[in-house]
Amino acid sequence: MPLRVDDVMRLLCHLSEERSIRAAVKHSARGAMVAGATAFVGGLMGGPPGLAVVKAYRGILKAWHGVGVDGGVPQIIMELPPIQQQKLYNEVVAVMRDLDWTDSTHLIALVMGNSVLQQQIVATLVSYVTRELSAQVQYGD
Repeated sequence: MPLRVDDVMRLLCHLSEERSIRAAVKHSARGAMVAGATAFVGGLMGGPPGLAVVKAYRGILKAWHGVGVDGGVPQIIMELPPIQQQKLYNEVVAVMRDLDWTDSTHLIALVMGNSVLQQQIVATLVSYVTRELSAQVQYGD
């Protein structure tokens, strides 16, 4: 089953690259300020070990809050924790219904040959990114 999740993630990356879909996670400036402030305090209080503790803490927060990246949706998709990838996979597979594929290349070819299906999958992806990651989605360059 994990291979099928990877196939769908590659499809979503392909579609979002082709349509130049970008996402901006809300409050990312506030997160950057907090990250900078905690790094400063950690370095000031604990020196190099303090910076290591702050880095580990930020990693835990990032995993807990999900992906906090501004940029291309493909990057965001690939950095999703496995649980979130599985949830996204379930939503996309519900749209694809009875579509049967052998690998990611075959899946991409099947979807790219059906513009209605492409639109439905992109709408599902945008809905997921907006709802689950609290991101604002932008199209084009």
